[in-house]
Amino acid sequence: MTLETRITYNPLQCGGKLCVRNMRIRVSNILQMLGEDVSPEEILQDFPDLELLDIQACLKYAARCANLERLVA
Repeated sequence: MTLETRITYNPLQCGGKLCVRNMRIRVSNILQMLGEDVSPEEILQDFPDLELLDIQACLKYAARCANLERLVA
């Protein structure tokens, strides 16, 4: 599954906010939890329909929004 299939947009769902795989789980909520030191494992326990790849897609989306350039070692 690509980023485009994991991060979805439906103007009639969740106030038009980006969601994870058309579920009512907003990308912003996942990012906020990660920012508050909630571990991915805890998030997955709280949201059993989520997958680790969903959380990674949220982070990848945030990085793209921040327009960070990739560092090459």
